[in-house]
Amino acid sequence: MPDVAPAGHARPEPPALVPSPRDALLLLKEGNARFASGKCQHPNLTGERMRETARRGQQPFATILACSDSRCPVERLFDRGVGDLFVVRVAGGVCNADEIASIEFAVIHVATPLLVVLGHTRCAAVSAVVAGTSLPESMAPVVSKVRAAMAAAQRSFSHLRGDDLVPEAVKANVWQSLGDLFRGSSAVRQRVGAGKLVAIGALYHIDSGKVEWLGPHPDQARLLA
Repeated sequence: MPDVAPAGHARPEPPALVPSPRDALLLLKEGNARFASGKCQHPNLTGERMRETARRGQQPFATILACSDSRCPVERLFDRGVGDLFVVRVAGGVCNADEIASIEFAVIHVATPLLVVLGHTRCAAVSAVVAGTSLPESMAPVVSKVRAAMAAAQRSFSHLRGDDLVPEAVKANVWQSLGDLFRGSSAVRQRVGAGKLVAIGALYHIDSGKVEWLGPHPDQARLLA
């Protein structure tokens, strides 16, 4: 008996070659537009898709570093399904050794053509650091990265304090993570420099469901040198 997609779920998309970075970004933009407008197609969520990826392996078209926040459901907000996205999630969306290793696996062994560092508005980790909230000692690797981002935001927006600084600190944290990735991974630098990988920042607005595309790191040329 053929596998029938559940009501409201699209049938699996046919296998395809890994798209170009531009086409991969277009797939994310189209998916987010559907999500934000309440018109999700829910692709690649059937049993047939699960069996296909189990048999043939994964071929995601994008790697995404995102925060662990429950309000940032990465696959859903891009309206994608099983095997579509290689997602790395950590509190604050920071980029330490484990995150770099996971991303390198994706871009080297899975060969995703697009990498997105996805921040989000009202990030609890960033807000806590800006407010000076005491956090568990185990969070020190996260806190140190977010503090560096906060300091960068303070340098650029010296007139902002407290809650008013958080939105800029969130954006600075995206660039902090992308910069840490470039500094920590020669494999990522080489692939971006060779045009095999496009790495960009983005910001998810949790109140509207829309993703704001920030583009490449402002200092990408220097970071790749």
